[in-house]
Amino acid sequence: MKLRIDNDLMAEDFFEDARLLGIVAPMEQYRFCWHLNQMLHFDFRINNQIEIQLYKKTRKYFFPVYQFGEHGGTIIHYIYNNHDDGEYLLPEFRHLDFLWLIKHDIMNDADVGLLTSSIRTIPTVQLITELTPEKIRNKQHLIF
Repeated sequence: MKLRIDNDLMAEDFFEDARLLGIVAPMEQYRFCWHLNQMLHFDFRINNQIEIQLYKKTRKYFFPVYQFGEHGGTIIHYIYNNHDDGEYLLPEFRHLDFLWLIKHDIMNDADVGLLTSSIRTIPTVQLITELTPEKIRNKQHLIF
């Protein structure tokens, strides 16, 4: 008997109680996180233990993940870089520079709206949109 990993079930569990934002902001990821930390008083830091690695076209691509846990709460924010050397973490959303995952608790619509309006104040941010899991074909690429 072969055991198989059910990617759909794993993705469903991973995205339960999560929100995902797509962001267009043509700048380096560390600079984007610096702006968030300065302007919004967050504390995003790179987490090398959950860096996403994809193997495509006989080579590895690396997608760093920055992480910030809210003080006094259970919500954790993750920012993924959506591209590395011409490859995309979510190829169906090539136009997005960053993916912002809000996880481990439910963030209500009003709080997400406040967060997105705050992100828009950062220089070079051109677009923020919420992505629903149904629209994402390569959900498994975000799982760490």
